[in-house]
Amino acid sequence: MDRWQVNLLGRFELRAPDGREIALGARKSIALLSLLASAPGQRMSRDRLALLLWEDMPDAQARGNLRQLLAATRRPAPFLDADTGSIGFSEGIVETDLDAFESAIAEDTTAALERAAALYRADLLDGFSLRDRDFDEWLTGERERLRERAVQVFLRLTERSAGTGTEPTIRWALRILSIDPVHEPAHRVLMELYAAQGRHAAALRQYEQLREALSRELGTRPEPETDALARRIREDRRSPARGAAAPVASLPKLAALAESSSAVTPIGPGGWPEPPMPEIPSIVVLPFQNLSGDPEQEYFSDGIVEEITTALSRFRSLFVISRNSAFTYKGRAVDVRQVGRELGVRYLLEGSVRKAANRVRITGQLIDAASAAHLWADRFDGTPEDIFDLQDQMTANVVGAISPALEQAEIERAKRKPTESLGAYDYHLRGRAALHEGSVEGHREAVQLFYKAIELDRDFASAYGMAAYCYCHRKTNGWMADRDKEIAETARLARRAVELDKEDAVALSFGGFSLAYVVGELETGVAFIDRALLLNSNLADAWIASGWVRVWLGEPELAVEHLARAARLSPLDPLTNRTRTVAAHAHFFAGRYDEASSWAAMALREWPDFQTALRIAAASNALAGRLVEAGSLRERLQKLDPKLRISNLKDELGPYARARDVTRYVDGLRCAGLPD
Repeated sequence: MDRWQVNLLGRFELRAPDGREIALGARKSIALLSLLASAPGQRMSRDRLALLLWEDMPDAQARGNLRQLLAATRRPAPFLDADTGSIGFSEGIVETDLDAFESAIAEDTTAALERAAALYRADLLDGFSLRDRDFDEWLTGERERLRERAVQVFLRLTERSAGTGTEPTIRWALRILSIDPVHEPAHRVLMELYAAQGRHAAALRQYEQLREALSRELGTRPEPETDALARRIREDRRSPARGAAAPVASLPKLAALAESSSAVTPIGPGGWPEPPMPEIPSIVVLPFQNLSGDPEQEYFSDGIVEEITTALSRFRSLFVISRNSAFTYKGRAVDVRQVGRELGVRYLLEGSVRKAANRVRITGQLIDAASAAHLWADRFDGTPEDIFDLQDQMTANVVGAISPALEQAEIERAKRKPTESLGAYDYHLRGRAALHEGSVEGHREAVQLFYKAIELDRDFASAYGMAAYCYCHRKTNGWMADRDKEIAETARLARRAVELDKEDAVALSFGGFSLAYVVGELETGVAFIDRALLLNSNLADAWIASGWVRVWLGEPELAVEHLARAARLSPLDPLTNRTRTVAAHAHFFAGRYDEASSWAAMALREWPDFQTALRIAAASNALAGRLVEAGSLRERLQKLDPKLRISNLKDELGPYARARDVTRYVDGLRCAGLPD
């Protein structure tokens, strides 16, 4: 890389020629570079830039501010070139993803269009707003223009993939709907393809998604052609002898009907189609600002958010987005309307935490995502020893503002905390923070911290469950040093977790998963996970755990449903490779090897050394007939685990209840070249 790189599709990025990401200290600097990058090879007049960045200031003052901004931005971005009348990028030393996106579209080959699709990570300057009217109007217009360009890309790819198999066509049709959820021809394509695969239930679910989207967005209903297709699929489902649905007829109409796409939303993350807004009140608790002036206290403010999220999620009358998706917005200036669209929520909770030597202050604001109106705000002061009471106060007030009809008994239920020992709680927060890093060192530190929490509070159920879960990571990544000893320790921790608190959904889900995966007690484990879901249906991790056990029980279709629920609760989860890996296994055991390969490939892009994903990727590619790709994946796997053989594979696989599933997995890896 010998050029500077400016990326605007998704989160703003500035990268130096050596690949380092350069932080810009000011939002105006981001806005300036974005305006210049949006017109590659061209310069913008100083007057135009001053007007866009300071619309309410007198001209002379705005131009003076622009001079100061240019000087400040040149320090991290030395490629800026200016004369008395205009500003631009120095020629030949800056590349932008916008330029690459448009060039790929102009090339119009299938490979080029796939590059363009990969470049469109999310909306232009995702989550960014300057709160200056003229700049934000420019940004809104550019976002809409690029969304339309992206839809055209996916339309062309959908049409061109029609003769190459169903899975690529499905993938591109889903990308269309991720931007335009009321694109009816794309819905029909998916209905027909699912029906042709014999997946009639999925086809009819697609029809219901369309009906809901049209009613919500446009106040209308599907076209007669779509209704007729749904009736035919229902008839085929009742009478299998009639044969599969007719070949796809909607594809030639897609490009012609693209102009009619009206309602657009950001790309649905994780590869799952973006679902409609829940009927019940929905909320995300965004990361609180740490105002303590001490970066080491980040874990403390993050822990406050986790606890408030967990407390809110216990209310069955609320739909709560998980902590992992919420934390993708950490450190970013957000547009509350955009966040509401991206996560499909009605309300946002923002706040800050200031912790001094013996005082804690928590502030919170509840915001209506559609109107950006503040519905409620309050401040809570106390000592660190009062932290649980402060959380209780905030949770009760937030819920009261959203739904005054909630029963007082439910508010009292949300007050239950995992421990009354502040020291143990503090270690627990640090352990969660370490575990989220995903590294060997992070997992080693997390185990130690959870053990310290247990030392201080022998009845801390969640700490036992999280400690047991650390051993699941050790098994799946081949990090176990003494397998028998570590399995016994996992069993001890997991059993203690579920015995201590049978009302703690976190302890039940992580403890149950650990018993199923590491100890091999599948029936016991799934019983605890099911109870966790009964207690807290908003816990994304419990749905992921349930997806895994359904795979091991030989119920792949149910696993896919549970994973879709997890993806809805945590659509921006930075650890989404977990969900993708489970989805790959579910499709593999359902016999959909191409779809399994696709999900595994997405997981490996995020975590290329994830051995569980490598194993299923190698097996699914092999059974799909792609032996070269399968062999390459198997070689990567054996470099990470040189001792891996068919004979000791059972140590790495899950506790499969059906012998034929193990046989299929072994056959796939043997075809990929794994020696006996």
